Amino acid sequence: MVSVGSVQQLLTPAFTVDIQKVENNATRMIERCRALGVQLRPHMKTHKTLECADIMTGGSRRCIAVSTLAEARFYADHGFDDILYAYPLPFDKVDICMELAECLEMFHVLIDSEVALAELVKRRLKDGKSWLVWLKVDCNNGRAGVRPENPAAVTLANSIATFEGVELAGLYAHCGNSYHATGVQEIQAVAQETTTAILEFMERLEKAGVRCPRCSIGSTPTCSHPIADMARLNELHPGNYIFYDVQQMMIGSCQMDDIAVRVQSRVIGHYPHRNQLLVDCGWTALSLHSLGMLPTGYAIIDGHPDLKLVGMTQEHGRIEPASGKLDFDKFPLGSLISLIPYHACSAAAMHPVYYVHSEGRIVAEWRPTRGW
Repeated sequence: MVSVGSVQQLLTPAFTVDIQKVENNATRMIERCRALGVQLRPHMKTHKTLECADIMTGGSRRCIAVSTLAEARFYADHGFDDILYAYPLPFDKVDICMELAECLEMFHVLIDSEVALAELVKRRLKDGKSWLVWLKVDCNNGRAGVRPENPAAVTLANSIATFEGVELAGLYAHCGNSYHATGVQEIQAVAQETTTAILEFMERLEKAGVRCPRCSIGSTPTCSHPIADMARLNELHPGNYIFYDVQQMMIGSCQMDDIAVRVQSRVIGHYPHRNQLLVDCGWTALSLHSLGMLPTGYAIIDGHPDLKLVGMTQEHGRIEPASGKLDFDKFPLGSLISLIPYHACSAAAMHPVYYVHSEGRIVAEWRPTRGW
Protein backbone atom coordinates (compact mmCIF):
# COMPACT_ATOMS: atom_id res chain seq x y z
CA MET A 1 0.00 0.00 0.00
CA VAL A 2 1.37 3.43 -0.99
CA SER A 3 0.16 6.19 1.32
CA VAL A 4 1.79 9.25 -0.27
CA GLY A 5 2.51 10.36 -3.81
CA SER A 6 6.01 11.83 -3.67
CA VAL A 7 9.08 12.14 -1.52
CA GLN A 8 8.20 15.79 -0.95
CA GLN A 9 4.97 14.75 0.79
CA LEU A 10 6.52 12.34 3.27
CA LEU A 11 6.23 12.75 7.01
CA THR A 12 9.80 12.99 8.23
CA PRO A 13 12.21 11.63 9.17
CA ALA A 14 11.76 9.03 6.44
CA PHE A 15 14.03 6.43 4.84
CA THR A 16 13.81 6.53 1.05
CA VAL A 17 15.07 4.04 -1.52
CA ASP A 18 15.69 4.78 -5.19
CA ILE A 19 14.37 1.65 -6.93
CA GLN A 20 16.32 2.19 -10.15
CA LYS A 21 19.62 2.39 -8.28
CA VAL A 22 18.75 -0.73 -6.28
CA GLU A 23 17.98 -2.65 -9.46
CA ASN A 24 21.15 -1.39 -11.13
CA ASN A 25 23.28 -2.39 -8.13
CA ALA A 26 21.69 -5.85 -8.07
CA THR A 27 22.16 -6.40 -11.79
CA ARG A 28 25.83 -5.44 -11.68
CA MET A 29 26.55 -7.88 -8.83
CA ILE A 30 24.67 -10.70 -10.54
CA GLU A 31 26.65 -10.04 -13.73
CA ARG A 32 29.98 -9.95 -11.86
CA CYS A 33 29.31 -13.33 -10.31
CA ARG A 34 28.14 -14.75 -13.62
CA ALA A 35 31.32 -13.54 -15.30
CA LEU A 36 33.44 -15.16 -12.58
CA GLY A 37 31.43 -18.37 -12.74
CA VAL A 38 30.58 -18.32 -9.02
CA GLN A 39 27.29 -18.50 -7.13
CA LEU A 40 25.99 -15.27 -5.59
CA ARG A 41 24.60 -15.78 -2.09
CA PRO A 42 23.43 -12.25 -1.27
CA HIS A 43 23.35 -11.21 2.38
CA MET A 44 20.02 -9.84 3.61
CA LYS A 45 21.24 -7.96 6.69
CA THR A 46 21.27 -4.49 5.10
CA HIS A 47 17.60 -4.29 4.10
CA LYS A 48 15.76 -7.34 5.61
CA THR A 49 12.81 -7.04 3.21
CA LEU A 50 11.08 -9.49 0.91
CA GLU A 51 11.00 -7.13 -2.04
CA CYS A 52 14.71 -6.41 -2.01
CA ALA A 53 15.51 -10.10 -1.48
CA ASP A 54 13.57 -10.91 -4.63
CA ILE A 55 15.58 -8.34 -6.55
CA MET A 56 18.90 -9.66 -5.21
CA THR A 57 18.06 -13.29 -5.98
CA GLY A 58 16.52 -12.58 -9.36
CA GLY A 59 13.20 -13.85 -8.05
CA SER A 60 14.52 -17.35 -7.28
CA ARG A 61 14.04 -17.01 -3.50
CA ARG A 62 17.02 -19.36 -3.12
CA CYS A 63 20.58 -19.11 -1.84
CA ILE A 64 20.72 -16.24 0.67
CA ALA A 65 22.66 -15.39 3.83
CA VAL A 66 21.13 -13.86 6.96
CA SER A 67 22.55 -12.46 10.17
CA THR A 68 19.66 -13.22 12.56
CA LEU A 69 17.20 -16.04 13.12
CA ALA A 70 14.41 -13.48 12.87
CA GLU A 71 15.51 -12.98 9.26
CA ALA A 72 15.80 -16.72 8.70
CA ARG A 73 12.27 -17.34 9.95
CA PHE A 74 10.90 -14.36 8.02
CA TYR A 75 12.32 -15.56 4.72
CA ALA A 76 11.46 -19.21 5.37
CA ASP A 77 7.85 -18.21 6.11
CA HIS A 78 7.71 -16.50 2.70
CA GLY A 79 8.99 -19.38 0.60
CA PHE A 80 12.75 -18.82 0.65
CA ASP A 81 15.09 -21.80 0.97
CA ASP A 82 18.84 -22.54 0.95
CA ILE A 83 19.34 -20.09 3.80
CA LEU A 84 22.73 -19.69 5.50
CA TYR A 85 22.61 -18.36 9.06
CA ALA A 86 25.96 -16.61 8.72
CA TYR A 87 26.59 -16.04 12.41
CA PRO A 88 28.53 -18.10 14.99
CA LEU A 89 26.04 -20.61 16.39
CA PRO A 90 24.33 -19.14 19.51
CA PHE A 91 23.72 -21.98 21.96
CA ASP A 92 20.43 -20.49 23.22
CA LYS A 93 19.04 -20.66 19.67
CA VAL A 94 20.05 -24.17 18.59
CA ASP A 95 16.49 -25.44 18.97
CA ILE A 96 15.25 -22.73 16.59
CA CYS A 97 17.97 -23.69 14.13
CA MET A 98 16.81 -27.29 14.47
CA GLU A 99 13.24 -26.34 13.54
CA LEU A 100 14.45 -24.50 10.45
CA ALA A 101 16.82 -27.29 9.45
CA GLU A 102 13.96 -29.79 9.62
CA CYS A 103 11.38 -27.73 7.73
CA LEU A 104 13.60 -26.33 4.95
CA GLU A 105 15.32 -28.26 2.20
CA MET A 106 18.59 -26.49 3.06
CA PHE A 107 19.23 -24.49 6.21
CA HIS A 108 22.90 -23.93 6.93
CA VAL A 109 24.57 -23.03 10.21
CA LEU A 110 28.06 -21.69 10.89
CA ILE A 111 30.50 -22.69 13.65
CA ASP A 112 34.12 -22.15 14.64
CA SER A 113 34.64 -24.45 17.64
CA GLU A 114 34.44 -28.08 18.73
CA VAL A 115 32.08 -26.98 21.52
CA ALA A 116 29.60 -25.60 18.98
CA LEU A 117 29.90 -28.80 16.95
CA ALA A 118 29.04 -30.83 20.06
CA GLU A 119 25.83 -28.79 20.46
CA LEU A 120 24.76 -29.92 16.99
CA VAL A 121 25.87 -33.53 17.35
CA LYS A 122 23.72 -34.06 20.43
CA ARG A 123 20.63 -32.80 18.58
CA ARG A 124 19.85 -35.25 15.79
CA LEU A 125 17.59 -34.00 13.03
CA LYS A 126 14.52 -36.04 12.14
CA ASP A 127 14.04 -38.10 8.98
CA GLY A 128 17.76 -38.82 8.73
CA LYS A 129 18.67 -35.25 7.75
CA SER A 130 22.15 -33.95 8.50
CA TRP A 131 23.08 -30.53 9.82
CA LEU A 132 24.61 -28.46 6.99
CA VAL A 133 27.58 -26.80 8.68
CA TRP A 134 29.91 -24.10 7.38
CA LEU A 135 33.25 -23.56 9.07
CA LYS A 136 33.89 -19.88 9.74
CA VAL A 137 37.45 -18.90 8.82
CA ASP A 138 39.22 -15.75 10.00
CA CYS A 139 41.44 -14.45 7.18
CA ASN A 140 42.73 -11.37 9.06
CA ASN A 141 39.29 -9.88 9.62
CA GLY A 142 39.79 -10.37 13.37
CA ARG A 143 36.21 -11.11 14.38
CA ALA A 144 34.97 -14.72 14.40
CA GLY A 145 36.46 -17.84 12.90
CA VAL A 146 39.36 -20.29 13.02
CA ARG A 147 42.73 -19.23 11.72
CA PRO A 148 43.35 -21.17 8.49
CA GLU A 149 47.04 -21.79 9.26
CA ASN A 150 46.22 -23.35 12.64
CA PRO A 151 46.37 -27.19 12.55
CA ALA A 152 43.33 -27.20 14.85
CA ALA A 153 41.30 -25.75 11.97
CA VAL A 154 41.91 -28.87 9.88
CA THR A 155 41.02 -31.02 12.90
CA LEU A 156 37.72 -29.18 13.36
CA ALA A 157 36.88 -29.43 9.66
CA ASN A 158 37.57 -33.17 9.82
CA SER A 159 35.32 -33.51 12.88
CA ILE A 160 32.46 -31.77 11.05
CA ALA A 161 32.96 -34.00 8.02
CA THR A 162 33.07 -37.28 9.96
CA PHE A 163 30.54 -36.98 12.78
CA GLU A 164 27.28 -38.75 12.07
CA GLY A 165 24.35 -36.40 11.48
CA VAL A 166 26.61 -33.50 10.49
CA GLU A 167 27.86 -32.50 7.04
CA LEU A 168 30.64 -30.05 6.14
CA ALA A 169 28.94 -27.73 3.66
CA GLY A 170 31.75 -25.24 3.11
CA LEU A 171 34.20 -22.63 4.31
CA TYR A 172 32.98 -19.10 4.98
CA ALA A 173 35.17 -15.99 5.31
CA HIS A 174 34.19 -12.36 5.66
CA CYS A 175 36.60 -9.77 4.20
CA GLY A 176 35.67 -7.22 6.84
CA ASN A 177 39.20 -5.85 6.86
CA SER A 178 38.43 -4.42 3.40
CA TYR A 179 36.49 -1.70 5.21
CA HIS A 180 39.83 -0.25 6.30
CA ALA A 181 41.01 0.04 2.69
CA THR A 182 41.35 3.24 0.73
CA GLY A 183 40.84 2.80 -2.98
CA VAL A 184 40.43 -0.10 -5.35
CA GLN A 185 44.04 -1.26 -5.14
CA GLU A 186 43.85 -1.79 -1.37
CA ILE A 187 40.42 -3.42 -1.65
CA GLN A 188 41.75 -5.87 -4.19
CA ALA A 189 44.80 -6.59 -2.03
CA VAL A 190 42.44 -7.73 0.75
CA ALA A 191 40.43 -9.76 -1.76
CA GLN A 192 43.62 -11.47 -2.94
CA GLU A 193 44.84 -12.16 0.59
CA THR A 194 41.49 -13.65 1.65
CA THR A 195 41.01 -15.67 -1.53
CA THR A 196 44.53 -17.09 -1.35
CA ALA A 197 44.14 -18.01 2.33
CA ILE A 198 40.84 -19.82 1.70
CA LEU A 199 42.13 -21.68 -1.36
CA GLU A 200 45.29 -22.76 0.46
CA PHE A 201 43.17 -24.00 3.36
CA MET A 202 41.01 -25.95 0.91
CA GLU A 203 44.20 -27.59 -0.40
CA ARG A 204 45.28 -28.54 3.13
CA LEU A 205 41.88 -30.10 3.74
CA GLU A 206 42.13 -32.07 0.52
CA LYS A 207 45.60 -33.37 1.48
CA ALA A 208 44.20 -34.38 4.88
CA GLY A 209 41.41 -36.31 3.18
CA VAL A 210 38.67 -33.90 4.29
CA ARG A 211 36.05 -33.32 1.63
CA CYS A 212 34.80 -29.71 1.59
CA PRO A 213 32.51 -28.95 -1.36
CA ARG A 214 32.41 -25.16 -1.22
CA CYS A 215 34.29 -22.06 -0.19
CA SER A 216 32.75 -18.59 0.04
CA ILE A 217 34.10 -15.13 0.78
CA GLY A 218 32.34 -11.82 0.94
CA SER A 219 32.19 -8.11 1.60
CA THR A 220 30.77 -5.37 -0.55
CA PRO A 221 34.15 -3.74 -1.27
CA THR A 222 35.86 -6.96 -2.45
CA CYS A 223 32.84 -8.17 -4.42
CA SER A 224 32.41 -4.76 -6.06
CA HIS A 225 36.00 -5.01 -7.34
CA PRO A 226 36.63 -8.74 -7.74
CA ILE A 227 40.00 -10.22 -8.64
CA ALA A 228 40.62 -13.01 -11.13
CA ASP A 229 41.38 -15.64 -8.46
CA MET A 230 37.88 -15.27 -7.04
CA ALA A 231 36.75 -17.37 -10.02
CA ARG A 232 38.37 -20.31 -8.20
CA LEU A 233 35.87 -19.94 -5.35
CA ASN A 234 32.32 -21.30 -5.31
CA GLU A 235 30.30 -18.46 -3.78
CA LEU A 236 30.38 -14.77 -2.91
CA HIS A 237 28.19 -13.29 -0.19
CA PRO A 238 28.13 -9.45 -0.25
CA GLY A 239 25.18 -7.50 1.17
CA ASN A 240 25.53 -3.72 1.50
CA TYR A 241 26.01 -3.30 -2.27
CA ILE A 242 22.26 -3.27 -2.81
CA PHE A 243 22.05 0.17 -1.14
CA TYR A 244 25.70 1.29 -0.86
CA ASP A 245 26.43 4.32 1.36
CA VAL A 246 28.94 7.07 2.08
CA GLN A 247 31.33 4.68 3.80
CA GLN A 248 31.44 2.49 0.68
CA MET A 249 31.99 5.56 -1.48
CA MET A 250 34.88 6.69 0.72
CA ILE A 251 36.48 3.25 0.57
CA GLY A 252 36.15 3.15 -3.21
CA SER A 253 33.48 0.45 -3.55
CA CYS A 254 31.06 2.72 -5.42
CA GLN A 255 30.35 6.19 -6.75
CA MET A 256 27.98 8.74 -5.23
CA ASP A 257 25.42 8.00 -7.96
CA ASP A 258 25.27 4.35 -6.83
CA ILE A 259 24.00 5.19 -3.33
CA ALA A 260 20.32 4.28 -3.36
CA VAL A 261 19.17 5.53 0.04
CA ARG A 262 18.52 8.81 1.83
CA VAL A 263 17.08 9.87 5.17
CA GLN A 264 14.65 12.70 4.50
CA SER A 265 14.38 15.38 7.17
CA ARG A 266 12.76 18.80 7.52
CA VAL A 267 13.96 22.11 8.85
CA ILE A 268 12.20 22.80 12.15
CA GLY A 269 14.23 25.72 13.49
CA HIS A 270 16.38 28.75 12.54
CA TYR A 271 18.99 29.92 15.04
CA PRO A 272 21.00 32.81 13.56
CA HIS A 273 22.70 33.57 16.88
CA ARG A 274 24.55 30.23 16.61
CA ASN A 275 24.53 30.04 12.79
CA GLN A 276 22.56 26.77 12.77
CA LEU A 277 19.48 25.02 11.42
CA LEU A 278 17.57 22.45 13.43
CA VAL A 279 16.16 19.41 11.59
CA ASP A 280 13.85 16.62 12.72
CA CYS A 281 16.44 13.87 12.29
CA GLY A 282 18.26 12.63 15.38
CA TRP A 283 20.25 9.47 15.99
CA THR A 284 17.04 7.42 16.17
CA ALA A 285 16.60 8.07 12.43
CA LEU A 286 20.21 8.06 11.23
CA SER A 287 22.48 6.49 13.92
CA LEU A 288 25.76 7.82 15.26
CA HIS A 289 27.90 5.37 13.31
CA SER A 290 29.76 8.05 11.35
CA LEU A 291 31.08 9.82 14.46
CA GLY A 292 34.28 11.63 13.48
CA MET A 293 34.51 9.97 10.05
CA LEU A 294 33.16 12.68 7.73
CA PRO A 295 34.15 16.32 7.17
CA THR A 296 30.40 16.93 6.73
CA GLY A 297 29.58 15.50 10.18
CA TYR A 298 27.23 12.54 10.59
CA ALA A 299 26.09 12.37 6.95
CA ILE A 300 26.45 14.08 3.60
CA ILE A 301 23.73 16.66 2.99
CA ASP A 302 22.57 15.95 -0.55
CA GLY A 303 23.16 18.90 -2.85
CA HIS A 304 24.79 20.98 -0.11
CA PRO A 305 28.43 19.92 0.37
CA ASP A 306 29.05 23.21 2.16
CA LEU A 307 26.79 22.18 5.07
CA LYS A 308 27.67 20.02 8.05
CA LEU A 309 25.48 17.91 10.35
CA VAL A 310 27.44 18.76 13.47
CA GLY A 311 25.37 17.04 16.15
CA MET A 312 22.36 14.90 16.93
CA THR A 313 20.25 14.20 19.96
CA GLN A 314 17.57 11.52 20.02
CA GLU A 315 15.16 13.40 17.73
CA HIS A 316 17.04 16.52 16.56
CA GLY A 317 19.93 17.33 14.25
CA ARG A 318 21.99 20.53 14.11
CA ILE A 319 23.27 21.77 10.76
CA GLU A 320 25.68 24.62 10.16
CA PRO A 321 27.88 25.80 7.28
CA ALA A 322 31.42 24.51 7.00
CA SER A 323 32.46 28.17 6.95
CA GLY A 324 30.86 31.59 6.74
CA LYS A 325 27.31 32.67 7.44
CA LEU A 326 24.30 30.45 6.78
CA ASP A 327 21.77 31.78 4.29
CA PHE A 328 18.56 30.90 6.13
CA ASP A 329 16.40 32.04 3.20
CA LYS A 330 17.61 28.97 1.26
CA PHE A 331 16.22 26.67 3.96
CA PRO A 332 12.76 27.89 5.03
CA LEU A 333 11.02 26.20 7.92
CA GLY A 334 9.36 23.01 6.69
CA SER A 335 11.73 22.55 3.75
CA LEU A 336 13.19 19.13 3.01
CA ILE A 337 16.79 18.23 3.79
CA SER A 338 18.06 14.97 2.28
CA LEU A 339 20.77 13.16 4.23
CA ILE A 340 23.00 10.51 2.64
CA PRO A 341 23.88 8.06 5.43
CA TYR A 342 27.42 7.03 6.28
CA HIS A 343 26.27 3.45 6.92
CA ALA A 344 23.10 2.30 5.16
CA CYS A 345 22.68 -0.79 7.36
CA SER A 346 22.53 1.18 10.60
CA ALA A 347 20.31 3.91 9.12
CA ALA A 348 17.89 1.36 7.66
CA ALA A 349 17.69 -0.39 11.04
CA MET A 350 16.15 2.76 12.50
CA HIS A 351 13.06 2.71 10.26
CA PRO A 352 9.92 0.49 10.26
CA VAL A 353 9.14 1.31 6.62
CA TYR A 354 11.21 2.21 3.55
CA TYR A 355 9.59 4.55 1.01
CA VAL A 356 10.59 3.29 -2.41
CA HIS A 357 10.56 5.88 -5.19
CA SER A 358 11.20 6.28 -8.88
CA GLU A 359 12.43 9.76 -9.70
CA GLY A 360 10.79 11.11 -6.55
CA ARG A 361 7.42 9.39 -7.00
CA ILE A 362 6.61 6.86 -4.28
CA VAL A 363 5.94 3.48 -5.89
CA ALA A 364 6.06 1.11 -2.90
CA GLU A 365 6.52 0.77 0.83
CA TRP A 366 8.84 -1.97 2.07
CA ARG A 367 8.63 -3.22 5.65
CA PRO A 368 11.71 -4.95 7.05
CA THR A 369 11.70 -7.70 9.62
CA ARG A 370 13.22 -6.88 13.00
CA GLY A 371 14.66 -8.73 15.98
CA TRP A 372 17.24 -11.44 16.51
